[in-house]
Amino acid sequence: MVTRLERSTASLSALLPRVLRRGSEEYPDIEQLSSALDELYGAYVEPTVRKKGELQCIGLYADFPDDRYIPGSGNILEDVMSIAGGVLLKPDMRGGFLREDYIASEKKNLIDDIRAAINDKRGYAVDRLLEEMCAGEAYSVNRLGAEPEAGAITAQSLTARYRELIGNSAVKLFYCGCAEPARVEDALRSSLSDMPERNGSQTPAADVILHPREGAPRRFTQALDVAQGKLTIGFRLGKTMNAPNYPAMSVFNAIYGGSVSSKLFLNVREKLSLCYYASSVIDKHKGIMVVSSGVDFAKFEAAQDEILTQLSLVKSGDISDWEFQSAKRTVVTAIKSAMDRPSGLEELYFDSSVSAVYIDPGELCGMLEAVTMDDVVEVASGIEVDSVYTMTGV
Repeated sequence: MVTRLERSTASLSALLPRVLRRGSEEYPDIEQLSSALDELYGAYVEPTVRKKGELQCIGLYADFPDDRYIPGSGNILEDVMSIAGGVLLKPDMRGGFLREDYIASEKKNLIDDIRAAINDKRGYAVDRLLEEMCAGEAYSVNRLGAEPEAGAITAQSLTARYRELIGNSAVKLFYCGCAEPARVEDALRSSLSDMPERNGSQTPAADVILHPREGAPRRFTQALDVAQGKLTIGFRLGKTMNAPNYPAMSVFNAIYGGSVSSKLFLNVREKLSLCYYASSVIDKHKGIMVVSSGVDFAKFEAAQDEILTQLSLVKSGDISDWEFQSAKRTVVTAIKSAMDRPSGLEELYFDSSVSAVYIDPGELCGMLEAVTMDDVVEVASGIEVDSVYTMTGV
């Protein structure tokens, strides 16, 4: 179920699949539900919550053996889909509301997960940068929401959110396996027959901001008890988001900081020893790039200067043929590796399905091979620094 990410509903949506997984009408507690799945040769149904640009994507993920590998096993696909459909559409309720005891337990777990984010200082630094850089934008909201909103959830508010999502969100279904398409469709239609009719539910679009606000890049500093500083820089991708060239974005990112042959890794980290790590990642849905690095407290300024210098080199086309070809190989290899795994394959198709420009994952490698140096320079040319976050010691 795909919905717009909003601060007021993010924790409600994140909590929902956890509560649903606790029990259905047919299997009203986790012991009975787990026992039923164990009977299906160790199948499992688990909650999933993802953030794609300014979308929050919540639901269930099922994993089970294919019938053909277990002679005489019956219809595992249909049985698992029946259980998953019951979990999603026929939860165990009390007085018309989702169970308060399940909500209390899972709410505590959700709050623990939100609090635990600070334990991963690298990821936490990125989260804090985006909170500040995108303040006022939906993108600043964490996929799990925030502790105050999570703590305020009640059976009434969660049930209302459940009904809203079941009735109005865009629904996407993915299957990866060996069953015939007609059989899969029948199994899904049967298990989800109680899903309310959709009236053209559309995937919401991200609010893409092309350029930083006027003036010098904004700076945010936070002091924590850490031995290693964190320097995290946020960029807006600029004009390239008017007509996104996703393959070229991927190759650019691999050249700049998204691979072990990148300029950031080989120069800022290896050659100049300014960072313990330095890498870049692009969110193509939102049009944002983040450079993440671990830095000695005395090297913040030098590291930032060199990170921006390396971006300037890409903008000017100062890219060797070795760098260009290595970047292409890195990205193509990553795509092919993902397509060798069911979860990776699902992620590729899901990502494309919620993108502004759909690209069939099966055609992506060919499109990556066709990217030119000019395409990469064009992507780089509009990128501008928006905000800088530093984590210092106390």
